[in-house]
Amino acid sequence: MYAIGLVGLTALAAGWVPQTFQTIKEKDCQVNLYFLIFSFVGSISLMLYAIFLHDVIFSTLNFMTAVGAIINFYYKFRAVQAKT
Repeated sequence: MYAIGLVGLTALAAGWVPQTFQTIKEKDCQVNLYFLIFSFVGSISLMLYAIFLHDVIFSTLNFMTAVGAIINFYYKFRAVQAKT
């Protein structure tokens, strides 16, 4: 079962990689702001819950998702500031 969890962790975390690379390359984030907000809040909440349960896979997954959201937030707000 642990291997299945690792496959899921890898697949879900890898979903953020192309978007994050594109965001960094273009220095602009095209992801919907509400998606980023909900992803970040959900990931942090689930990460804390998984830590409480001592679940390494879900703690890691949600940490990585939160980091992806933070990187995209940074470039989204950087682009907004550059336009003003």
